[in-house]
This record gives sequence, structure tokens and C-alpha cells, in this order.
Amino acid sequence: MTKLKRVLAGTMCLTMAGSMLTACGDSSSSSGSAADVAPVEQKKEGSEDSKNTIKIYVWNQEFQGLFRRYYPEYDAEKSGYDTTKNEKTGTGDDFLKDGKKVVWVVNENQGNNYQDKLDDALKKQADSDDKVDMFLIEADYALKYVNSGYTQPLKDIGITDDDTKEMYQYTKDVATATDGTLRAVSWQATPGLFAYRRDIAKEVLGTDDPAKVQEALADWDKFNDVAKKMKDKGYFMLSGYDDSYRTFSNNMSKPWVENDTIQVDDMLMKWVDQTKDFTDNGYNNKTSLWDDTWSADQGPSGKVFGFFYSTWGINFTLKGNSLEKSVDDGGKEEVGNGIYGQYAVCEGPAAYFWGGTWLCCATGSDNTDTVADIMKKMTCDGDIATNITKDTQDYTNNKSAMDAIASSDYASDFLGGQNHIALFAAAAPNIKMDKTTSYDQGLNEKFQAAFKDYFNGNATKDEALENFYKAAIELYPNLKKPS
Repeated sequence: MTKLKRVLAGTMCLTMAGSMLTACGDSSSSSGSAADVAPVEQKKEGSEDSKNTIKIYVWNQEFQGLFRRYYPEYDAEKSGYDTTKNEKTGTGDDFLKDGKKVVWVVNENQGNNYQDKLDDALKKQADSDDKVDMFLIEADYALKYVNSGYTQPLKDIGITDDDTKEMYQYTKDVATATDGTLRAVSWQATPGLFAYRRDIAKEVLGTDDPAKVQEALADWDKFNDVAKKMKDKGYFMLSGYDDSYRTFSNNMSKPWVENDTIQVDDMLMKWVDQTKDFTDNGYNNKTSLWDDTWSADQGPSGKVFGFFYSTWGINFTLKGNSLEKSVDDGGKEEVGNGIYGQYAVCEGPAAYFWGGTWLCCATGSDNTDTVADIMKKMTCDGDIATNITKDTQDYTNNKSAMDAIASSDYASDFLGGQNHIALFAAAAPNIKMDKTTSYDQGLNEKFQAAFKDYFNGNATKDEALENFYKAAIELYPNLKKPS
């Protein structure tokens, strides 16, 4: 833990300029003292309406759904939530049983949009009587917020070491500030696997058994060999350019930034070389993450063998995309089973993790007791963690609960009866995030975007790299390219 905090301090620090969140350029200025993360002084008290409203910043509806379904203090009847269908049927606000209203502020994550909107709200927090109470963050930029004065130490709102003792250590390491205080908690851990089509595996490899498929994909040379076999049979190994990215980027030997200098790790260039080879040989379908064709490739009409996904991706994205969707004559969307049950998972050619979501209590919140209770129930309660995993197939951040499911007869209908929790349970304790910096989201996005011109033959590799540096420095003017 001490070693990790030194690394984190060396790769990122936050300083306050007025009341703005600003990434500081001099890594030597991060001393690891409490002064690095001194709270922002609140100049104005929240209004009565603010004190009776829980304002939460998010970038999608995932946590909203979990909150409505599993938080014991959620008032489903008053909020218009149908517990039998597990969906919000009313269009009004959400409410807690004590009468407080819950307001969700949703801003899309892509292109730093979520961070920009959140930063604007946090820098106004001290002078506003309408307080932000809780906000969510991702692994790619967690350090920016936990090392700022805009997050409260969780011990100050009543969350103890005993409360978090069952959490995977890496989920706490990445949310620990340079002063040693835990500043955020997560309900999930996110080891990654390779999700593949059982029907295609049987046709091309002669088996859909996860252990045997894993043997065929055990390293990158074998993975590439199978890609050729897939092409020969009329299938794509992967959907697009970005699908294997995290298996490389999460195995980098150095952080993205050190001493304000951008570092392009050799693993990233291996991803570039593999993706160029896959593109030129027709082993991928030339899609990008989240685009319509990429989503369709996961469904009944798809010709793609597999997808690299972590926990949330399998239950939250792949499962939805696997369904058959159509519109009837009356314009109503109809959803069929599609290829539900035709996926399975194996470890794949490299261990990796992807993503994760953490909950932060905003400095200046006038509802810290409620925020603390949400955090305890949604991230520390073993029974709730067990129920979330059994109901949604997500992998939750409770070691004892997950080990119990891993060793049980639990079976995922979506994955053809496989107990994928056992694979996740084996991988999760080994996740390390000691290469994380505050710049990861922006640099990952700019790197992937810049090299698409190279994959498509519109730029040389050197030109794409130069274009990446230019885009990265435009986004983060305090950074520089290597000399």
C-alpha cells in the first residue's frame, strides 16, 4: 500500500487555483501530506430544499438501476418503481423512505464531457446553496478526484476499515489519497475475460467447452492462429479496432505520464501492430467501441467470434446486445431471446481488468449521513452484494460473497449454464492498479482515435503517433512529448 501511494503521488497531484479543479504539472510538489488534499472551504450553506435533496452525478443509468432495486431506503411506491419488473414506470423523481428526493444529474462520459460538467459543479459548490452530495468516478480518472479537496475522507462520514474489510484491495488502493485516507468505494470489481460465441466455437474449433477454448487461446500466438481459422470459415475474430485494447493497456510496464512527460509503453505499440494486422487480414469488422455495428456484431446477425469484456460488460452490455430486437407494425419495439445462452467466457490470452465505478461523497454535501448509508449498503453489505451478483451476473466487491458463489452450483443462463463467477474470483485478487494516472481516460481515448487513421491506411504509424501527441497536449497542455 505504501509503495503504491508513492507511485500514485508521483504520477498525479491536484492543486486548487481559486475554486477550480486543476491538474498540477510538477510531480515533485506532491508530498503525500494532508495539505495535498485539503478540503475546499464552504462559504455558503445549503438551502432547505438542498438539505432534503440527494443530488448524484452519474454518466449512465447503471447505478440508478441498482440503487432503485437494492437500496433498502428507496421508496419504490412513491418513486413509481415497479418491483416486479425492476423498472421505473413513473416519470417523476425518486424518493427515499424518509421523504428526501433523489436527483440524478446525467452527463455522457465520452470526451471528458462528464468530468467537465462535474468539475464545473464542484468548483461552484462552495458558493452554492444547491449542493452536490455524491458523484461517481471511473478508474481512468479516479486519482484526479480522490486527491482533490472535493472528496471527503470516508472515515469522516462514518465508514470504517471494518466496513470495507471484504473489498478487494485494489479497489481501495485506487481510491486512497496521498494523505492515506480512503475517498471512494465501489460495489464492483472488474477482472476481464474473453466472451465467445459457443456456436462459432463448435464450428471452427470443434468444441465450445471453456477449458478447451482457453487452451486454443492461451497466448497471443495461439489467439492469432485462431483468428486466421475464423477468417477461413467466414467469421471475424474481433469486431473492431478497440476490442483488445485493454488487454494491452492494462499490462503496461510504466504509467502514461511521469514528470509531465507522456510515455507510450511498448504494450500499446503491440496493440497497434496486432490491430493493423487484424485489419489488413480481415480478422476484424473495422468497428469502434459502442458504435451501432459493434453492438450488432454481438447479436443474432453477428459474425464475430468474441469480445474482451470485464464484469460489467458481460451483464450490462453483451447480454443486452445479444437479444433480438425488432419493431412491430404499430411501432412498438419487440425483444426476443436472440442468441441468449450462446455465449461463454474463458480467461483469454492475457489477464487484464477494465473499468469500475466508485462512489464519492462531495465536500460540502449537506446529506453526508444519507450518502454514508448509501455507500455502506450498496458497497459493504455482503447480502446485497450476493443478491446483485445472483440477479444481474455482475461481479461485486465482496470477497467472501463472491468466493461463496464461485464454489456453489451457481449457473448463468446467459452463458449457457457456466459459473463465470469462479473465473472472476480467481482473477480479481491479482488486479493491480499501480500504473494508474489522472490522465488515463483522455490519453487512452486520444491514442485509440489517432491510430484509426493508420489502421485504415490514411496515415503512417509515425504520423498517427505524432497526431496522438498533438491531440494529447491540446487536451492536457501541461504535458509534453518525450524528447
